[in-house]
Amino acid sequence: MAARKLSSTPSNGRVAIVKRHTTETQIDLRLTIDGEGSYDVRTGIRFFDHMLELFARHGGFDLALQCQGDLDVDQHHTVEDIGIALGEAFRQALGDKKGILRAGYFLMPMDETLAAAAVDLSGRASCVIDTKVRVRIVGDLQTELLPDFFDGFARGAQANVHLKVLYGRSNHHKVEAIFKAFARALRFACARDERLRSMLPSTKGLM
Repeated sequence: MAARKLSSTPSNGRVAIVKRHTTETQIDLRLTIDGEGSYDVRTGIRFFDHMLELFARHGGFDLALQCQGDLDVDQHHTVEDIGIALGEAFRQALGDKKGILRAGYFLMPMDETLAAAAVDLSGRASCVIDTKVRVRIVGDLQTELLPDFFDGFARGAQANVHLKVLYGRSNHHKVEAIFKAFARALRFACARDERLRSMLPSTKGLM
């Protein structure tokens, strides 16, 4: 396992700080979009930590995330609320979205598994996901909550998120491939085009 420490190198990249404190979860999150893939993630669900660490590394994002959730009740509030908070962080860090590519997609092989992700930072929330995971638990994560996480992200970021496992055998690999594909698609969507740096990537004039 890679080191969990965040880089101490200062960054002038797009940064957001989100605090989402409810009676069910207390989330403190710091995101740097133009980061180095560093992370410090503690959600109380170790497999979920691992997926968010992969997300940070493959997206090139710096992510510090601490969550105290009511895991004695269920994992649902923790997983969904983290999705919402992470989406809100991207929306905040992207600012007016001028100059970004806006949309991105990626095909991610994970040994015998292949997953596809497509993201559009459109200002509209929509999420479609097909994991092909047929077991209740992977590691210590309840797999039925994966759609809740990504739907929460789509609502928080106001983005279209489409994720699909095309085929695969290992349920671990299916989940991991989805998170890696999502990270790389989002990384591309957030990237800036120097030629269009003053242009909003929409003919509507609003995103």
